[in-house]
Amino acid sequence: MVQDIDPFSVARDLFPDMPPGFPFENFELEELILPDGDDLGIKSDDDDIKEEDVQTQSGFGSCIVIQNLPKAPEEKYEKLMNVVRTIASKLGDVRDNGIFMPLDEATKLTKGFAFVELARKEDADAALLDERFINGYQLDKNHKLTLCRFDDFDKYAKVPDEYSPLEPAPYKQPENLHSWLADKLGRDQYAMRHGDNTMVCFNDGKRGRADVAFQREYWTESFVQWSPQGTMLATMHRQGMAVWGGPSFTRLNRFAHPNVRLIDFSPNEKYILSYTSHEPVSARDSFHVLINIWDVRAGKLLRKFEGPADEYAVGSSAGPNGALKWPVFKWAGGRDDLYFARLGRGKISIFECPHMGLLGKESLKLDGVQDFEWSPSEPLLAAYSAEQGNQPARIVVYKIPERIELRQKNMLNVSDVKLYWHPQGTYLAVKVEAWTKTKKSTTTSFQIFCVKDKDVPLEVFELKNNKERVINFAWEPKGHRFAVVHGDGPRPSISFFTMRDDKNRLGVRELKVLDNRACNVISWSPQGRNIVLAGLKNFNGQLEFFSVDEMETMATAEHFMATDVEWDPTGRYVATVVSHVQQMENGVNMWSFGGRLLYSTQRDKLYQFSWRPRMPSLLPPEKEAEIAKNLKQYTKRYDEEDEQLLMQADADVLQERQRALDEWKAFVESRRNYAALQLDFKRELYGARFAEKEFSIQKVMVEQVVDVKEEPYNNK
Repeated sequence: MVQDIDPFSVARDLFPDMPPGFPFENFELEELILPDGDDLGIKSDDDDIKEEDVQTQSGFGSCIVIQNLPKAPEEKYEKLMNVVRTIASKLGDVRDNGIFMPLDEATKLTKGFAFVELARKEDADAALLDERFINGYQLDKNHKLTLCRFDDFDKYAKVPDEYSPLEPAPYKQPENLHSWLADKLGRDQYAMRHGDNTMVCFNDGKRGRADVAFQREYWTESFVQWSPQGTMLATMHRQGMAVWGGPSFTRLNRFAHPNVRLIDFSPNEKYILSYTSHEPVSARDSFHVLINIWDVRAGKLLRKFEGPADEYAVGSSAGPNGALKWPVFKWAGGRDDLYFARLGRGKISIFECPHMGLLGKESLKLDGVQDFEWSPSEPLLAAYSAEQGNQPARIVVYKIPERIELRQKNMLNVSDVKLYWHPQGTYLAVKVEAWTKTKKSTTTSFQIFCVKDKDVPLEVFELKNNKERVINFAWEPKGHRFAVVHGDGPRPSISFFTMRDDKNRLGVRELKVLDNRACNVISWSPQGRNIVLAGLKNFNGQLEFFSVDEMETMATAEHFMATDVEWDPTGRYVATVVSHVQQMENGVNMWSFGGRLLYSTQRDKLYQFSWRPRMPSLLPPEKEAEIAKNLKQYTKRYDEEDEQLLMQADADVLQERQRALDEWKAFVESRRNYAALQLDFKRELYGARFAEKEFSIQKVMVEQVVDVKEEPYNNK
């Protein structure tokens, strides 16, 4: 006899903790009775209303009002409307039938204003910031047009007639912007942007992993950028940019610059420059450049620079096809943020902070000037002027603000010049490519100005083969050495030189030449002493970790398809990156300074990797040298800490495994009754068949010979 099974009864046995009425038989959902104080995850309509983040909009966010128009009679209405249409077209894309200019029925005159509905709210925001209308657009002698947002009328109408003083907001302790420097393990941070995610991670090289400190989706629309001392992180948006800081990365300030493309902090983080350009409207127009200078902490706009791009694309600031090279403005070195400058035709315009005016109310006149660079440590400016007629090419070092020439050098038959300041401002290296007598080839020489020495002596040297192509040049950040990559073949050579001998006497001396290396990028450690010789992109990520002190290779490795090499600020670790330039294998490999692979992180669509900079050391150079000399006295304590850290890492792994096992056991125990009820349900459902063992069906093919017949073979 087959017994009918009540599925609702079985369901109630399997799920005894469900509310009365489960599984919803013969009743309405609205009549469901839930336990007191527990909604079981079922939200009512009232809860949805309470939890919904309602953002009210009037619907007129893209509508602006053009004010102070002439009050024209009805017969001139259409003529004035054409003028309004022309003005509106300069503000952005206007919606169909998006212009309305009201007419007074009593006087038959226009009312002096018009409504313009743009296609996007961003266009309205940009129009209100348009400098042509901020101070009034001069339509004619008696009418200066201004703009306002339509929503502002409703906002101002709600202002009470009687003034009531505002209650001061309670003081809120800001977050410590340097908290990351107090990490107990002394770890550095880096920002990594992949896909739509941006994360800030601690590099835990000792335990071979990265610990996420903060992450956020859709944090930026293009890129992120650390400030020079690592205090803030800037993000880019269509409305402008924002800066964030503190352990939870709260927003510190934001700056309205629609469609901003590039930014640049001043060395001491007091100011920030933002750049955008606008495409020409007609064939007769040119690219329009807008550069804003902001006070970072106050968020105040201090000055604007704008005009045609060809006014800023001069000399070294000009890229291919008339494009601009960033940065257009260059900041003077030092910790005071006193000056910044840009290149012009036959001049260098130097501006003084904080009033942002031209230094001395006039530019530094230099005929044929093509390039300039500030010293990283003080307001010294090196400029290069090309040959003009009978005037030779010149390299001049100026002291600012006095504009005193500290040293100059004249040169002939110059083809190209590159300026390389030492990171500490000790030396200025000038790579000079000069034409030979036949004008068919060039030779390369280096003019090195010893800026910190008395009377700024000049050292000149050439490679053994001065006709070889110089691929790269890099100073040792803390020291007197430099490296040059040179050669005409696919595997160039790397030469190391020093400016001082063992007795601290000045003079260029060759230390070592490494021949036939797969290298196109040299990357010094920020502390000097070590260097990575990298063959990126076409060299498939060949890496050589080289000790310049010992003049020996510490390790060789490969990070296939690597595109970048980035040292951390302390010089303990180096990251090699495969960015989105390559279609596959995007990720980061973290190495010790000696070339030992610590860990790898794979990320699809890896757009950016950037170490967080550290603040400059407060110790004088003499104290740093003393610590480096007596470093062995400090290593014992740190070795003990490292050993404890590794033991703790092992304990953390065991603890994580035990936690996972305990969670599994707890889950099994919590489902034991459910498994028993399910087993009884199957036994009742299948009846006698439940006792049958599990079986499987296999298909077997059997070949059978049906008949065999022999016939004589005749080959005729």
